Amino acid sequence: MDLVVNGAKRVVEVDPTTPLLWVLRDALALTGTKFGCGVAACGACTVRVAGHAVRSCVTPVSVVAGKPVQTIEGLADGGRLHRLQQAWIDEQVPQCGYCQSGMLMAAAALLDKTPKPTDADIDAAMTNLCRCGTYQRVRRAIHRAAAAGGKP
Repeated sequence: MDLVVNGAKRVVEVDPTTPLLWVLRDALALTGTKFGCGVAACGACTVRVAGHAVRSCVTPVSVVAGKPVQTIEGLADGGRLHRLQQAWIDEQVPQCGYCQSGMLMAAAALLDKTPKPTDADIDAAMTNLCRCGTYQRVRRAIHRAAAAGGKP
């Protein structure tokens, strides 16, 4: 199966029903995308597919064949942090950090669609769960990244 992951063409030999999460982690060794619940409820496995936030734990790999998939490993640009990653640091968002890659990918999809989101936009888009409860920091970081402008 032909995939485009983080801008690179990749060929994997997997069952087409295999969840994208396991193809990323096991076949492509991209372990930044995390397994959380396995039922698309928590968002730890969120990646972007053609710019949209997608829960990779329930997405068959066949659904994304030929579409651009971006993982947390592809968010930074040549070693330069993405503005969201910098905002996450500046606002001290992560505590345990487990959910953060999924949060960042959902936030990137939000800013791609809504470059200057309101609190209501953020609340509607950010359905990822954080056991540490850093939701207010996440909101501040998204506003900071939006104010920084540029391409998400």
